[in-house]
Amino acid sequence: MCAIAGLVNWRDHEALARITAIQAHRGPDDSGLWENGQVGLGSRRLAILDLSPAGHMPMHTTDGALTIVYNGEIYNYPALRRDLEARGHVFRSRSDTEVILNLYAEHGPECVRRLNGMFAIAIWDARKRELFLARDHFGIKPLYYVHQGPRLAFASEIKALLELPEVQRRIDLTALNQYLTFLWVPDPLTMFEGIRKLPAGHYGIFHDGRLELTPYWDLRFPPADHVFSASEASLTAELRDRFCAAVRAQMLSDVPLGSFLSAGLDSTSIVAAMVKGSNERVRTFTIAFPGKYRRGHTTLDNTEVARRTAVHLGCTHTEITVEPDVVELLPKLVWHIDEPVADPAIITAALVNREARKSVTVLLSGVGGDELFAGYRKYRAHGLAQLYQRLPGVLRREVIEPLVQSLPSLRGMPLSGYVKLMKKMARSASLPPRERFLMDATYLTDEQKAALYEPSLRERINGFDPRAQHLDYFDRVREADFLNQMLYVDTKAFMVSLNLTYNDKMSMASSVEVRVPFLDRELVEWVAWNVPPVLKLQNGVTKHILREAMRPLIPAEVLRQKKAGFGVPTDHWIAHDLRPMVDELLSESTIRRRGLFEPRAIRALIGEDRAGRHDWSLQIWQFLTFELWMQAFLDGR
Repeated sequence: MCAIAGLVNWRDHEALARITAIQAHRGPDDSGLWENGQVGLGSRRLAILDLSPAGHMPMHTTDGALTIVYNGEIYNYPALRRDLEARGHVFRSRSDTEVILNLYAEHGPECVRRLNGMFAIAIWDARKRELFLARDHFGIKPLYYVHQGPRLAFASEIKALLELPEVQRRIDLTALNQYLTFLWVPDPLTMFEGIRKLPAGHYGIFHDGRLELTPYWDLRFPPADHVFSASEASLTAELRDRFCAAVRAQMLSDVPLGSFLSAGLDSTSIVAAMVKGSNERVRTFTIAFPGKYRRGHTTLDNTEVARRTAVHLGCTHTEITVEPDVVELLPKLVWHIDEPVADPAIITAALVNREARKSVTVLLSGVGGDELFAGYRKYRAHGLAQLYQRLPGVLRREVIEPLVQSLPSLRGMPLSGYVKLMKKMARSASLPPRERFLMDATYLTDEQKAALYEPSLRERINGFDPRAQHLDYFDRVREADFLNQMLYVDTKAFMVSLNLTYNDKMSMASSVEVRVPFLDRELVEWVAWNVPPVLKLQNGVTKHILREAMRPLIPAEVLRQKKAGFGVPTDHWIAHDLRPMVDELLSESTIRRRGLFEPRAIRALIGEDRAGRHDWSLQIWQFLTFELWMQAFLDGR
């Protein structure tokens, strides 16, 4: 696990050193710079496999023709190494880096099709005088780049590219519109004009000033009328074997390793598979907030279930209770995450990684389980909406929906979460399937955004559909069952641009490597093509087949749990800890100075939230995060 950086046709040693050094938190164990005329490569290393100097990067082939910097882990590298040795390749280290380098020498850019893992790779080919870039199948590891005429710069984090004076700090207005729609910016855009993300499942060749991107992999599903022949019993058994094998492969490490553990099915399944595949006690970590946060729906209290699960499985368990100074912490995390990502889960992700780093360097996470096995409520809501649409349209439009929208937010009360969910469903339940799914994924509608935008900004953004990328993803799998269509869209957009992004940035802020066994490429491909949709979501029960597969290995109470994770007391923070910051950073004078939003519209949003007429806590967090981002990256504060 590392940070990588590189410049082609920049010829600036000091700039290369700066863009590498600013990413030191991602790789505190070693650093390296290499330059050869028009190209310079930099690396910061977090040593996980082969801790010796033999794993140093940049790494070269014996003839010096190829040079690599690389971020990630390749879980099938032992098998790849054996195959390469049979072909005559000689290795000087035990690292997966050297395997990738020799695999590229053997197969060229197509080598990425053989990899199973998470990676961002850069290889300079001195003979062809070209740069090869690649990002893993799901986009677990980030790779950002700037292309300016004959020059190319790349790095693991945006802040590194901003060290280049030639890179302007300007807001991409298309990305801003998407951010206010979704809370995050979908790949390949970033909030910075001119800085892009290499899309997941793509590689790029930069030669003679031209950058050509090529998709090398995509997730495939059978058509909706496909007949599945295997029985549920055989699929369940095979899933359990494949999942446990994927977890076991990702436990390969020369440094201490552990796992997140909530009360949820995904993390518990990973820990159970780790216990099954290890002779040592597995280290687990869960996080909780003090009792004052546990009112209404502010957060989930999963610590007791997680504690009992750890005892049941024989784990060495660490329970982290924190009361963070969110006023001090939030600006620091905004700097680490590079872009405004308005998911308060970044707080818990940062805290649990920071505490876990005291005893482990690698953590396994359940990210990807919801997209693989239909774990989110929105998938279940699709079936409920189909039932709802059987009611007469007049009843829905003129009675039920206005009544639901008129309900008070009931902030801080047990029913507040249900009210919020009912309002969200009421605005979308009568729409066609695609429109309904996308409406449920948005946090501000086009009409609401138009009222919040300053007139000139509204005019510049007018005409762009922030859902265009999502609609394109739907079109790619239009022949599949609609549940699989939703899973595909979330895998391509929501998972990579939100969940994987903040998990990478928040873990690397503490120099922790997070691995995601649910995104084992071979496991995902097998599930997508072999498991019928009805076994993912059955009679309103999410992740049905995963529950059945893991039933022999995990406690029964976890199988009965509602969806659980590391909850975040967003509304409590907005109403209390962050209230002075909200008043200062979202004041009329601050908003007017930015020239992007209507001050009165923002203050009206805050006023409605504080009066309890509507729960706008997440949207207020969104604007607050954006202002902090502008201070950090546009103002240099």
